Amino acid sequence: MNIYILGIESSCDDTSAAVLFGNKILANVIANQSVHEKYGGVVPELASRAHQQNIIPVVDTALKTAGISKTDLGAIAFTRGPGLLGSLLVGTSFAKSFALGLDIPLVEVDHMQAHILAHFIQNEAGNKPMPQFPFLCLTISGGHTQIVLVKDHMRMEVIGKTIDDAAGEAFDKAAKIMGLPYPGGPVIDKLAKEGDPNRFFFPKPRIPDLDFSFSGLKTSFLYFLRDELKTNDNFIQENMNDLAASMQQTIISILMEKLTKAANQTGVNQIAIAGGVSANSEMRKQLTDAGAQNGWDVFIPEFQFTTDNAAMIAIAGYYKYLKKEFASLDVTPYARGSF
Repeated sequence: MNIYILGIESSCDDTSAAVLFGNKILANVIANQSVHEKYGGVVPELASRAHQQNIIPVVDTALKTAGISKTDLGAIAFTRGPGLLGSLLVGTSFAKSFALGLDIPLVEVDHMQAHILAHFIQNEAGNKPMPQFPFLCLTISGGHTQIVLVKDHMRMEVIGKTIDDAAGEAFDKAAKIMGLPYPGGPVIDKLAKEGDPNRFFFPKPRIPDLDFSFSGLKTSFLYFLRDELKTNDNFIQENMNDLAASMQQTIISILMEKLTKAANQTGVNQIAIAGGVSANSEMRKQLTDAGAQNGWDVFIPEFQFTTDNAAMIAIAGYYKYLKKEFASLDVTPYARGSF
């Protein structure tokens, strides 16, 4: 079924609107919030205020880019959660009002489920390879780290998750400790290209089964630098590239070990990644190499679909629309939890 779906994403600090026709993207507009950079992280109150300023211009731009009118829309999909509650309230309220005014269905979407379903956004030529069910998806972002067994577009089972901090947070906190700008993950990725990943050793947590933990790694990194700075005030500056490469290698090796274990336990050889950290160049390389070594079919998202974006919300909304899973106008967002 080919209908126009407007997707709205406002879970954190990016205001995004996208238009999909069927499973093909026509527009994917994102407004970033630079106001958080000087604070070294997202300030929730500032984020929600910026969403209020951005959401109407972003939606208007998406519709114009897609070349359609609001009256052409068949449904509106929005991020219900998880995320920052104030930010989610802006997107939820706008989506409900817009759907009510147009008298079209409203579709609620789980943010993490949407990251996974971004793999099903088809390109214009209609020849993009897509994972076959069942497949495993490692979703890695600043707020979440999960291994998900995907049985169908709407049937997913979390078989591994972080018990404390997420991988993306570990990247950002390590960058902050080294005095690097926010967001730190992309900066570490860039510096690591010039560094030795085996220069410094950081202990990996011993977490059973398929779960993750990154809080101990962050603490270990902090204490390591504290001790080195006692004897050399310039230790970080003199070893910046090697520190970035070594920390990055530790985080990625933790992710890859668990993902490999999940593949072996489930017997699934369709492997995907999603979320902001899936943009990391070394993560992509190691997953590709592991795929070739283990006989996996590997699926890596386009860069535009790695960070928070409304195209992934729209495609998730499309599959829920096909099942007529519509939301009522009294729906409220949730800050925590997932599918």
